[in-house]
Amino acid sequence: MKASTKKNYRTLTDLVKACQHNDQRAQTLFYNRFRTELMRICARFARTRMEAEDIYQESFVKIFRHLDEVQNIESIERWMRAVVTRTAINYYHRVTKKEAKNHSMDLSPLDFESNDHTCMIDRLGIGIVDEMIAQLPEGYKRIISLNLIDGYSHIEIAQALSITDSTSRSQLLRGRNLLMKKLRQQGITGYEMP
Repeated sequence: MKASTKKNYRTLTDLVKACQHNDQRAQTLFYNRFRTELMRICARFARTRMEAEDIYQESFVKIFRHLDEVQNIESIERWMRAVVTRTAINYYHRVTKKEAKNHSMDLSPLDFESNDHTCMIDRLGIGIVDEMIAQLPEGYKRIISLNLIDGYSHIEIAQALSITDSTSRSQLLRGRNLLMKKLRQQGITGYEMP
């Protein structure tokens, strides 16, 4: 009878090093440890749960392929978020961009000019914001996520999505207006939040 060789990964560093040595148990633990946070990013770019799962899976193939190149393990979470975001953007280009071109997003009026959105979004829980963003049209959803959630500039968004920065700005404004309208329909206003 074989003796059990269960290993304890007491720190993230131990877990990452075990993954870098292709320890399958460590890789499974690592894959599941960050699932909730990274799936949120995937869901912002996907139209369905299955697409989000595909993006997540594809992201982890890249993460495991390049994990041995990581020098600073303390910053691994930020690195993984960047890998997932880039993978989701690439997925957008590969799968959904052609479909999005067939639907005009310029029908929403530009009527919301205040900065209440920043206050409201900062104070809401990520679950509520993600739920509302998921209801937006694809183009708005991507730009809102990249700008307001992930902190990308309009120039970075333009480069990532192969659009102009002015398109990014106008889509952000229209998407933000639509998001604020959806939040208000749910009874959420900037003045009611703690």
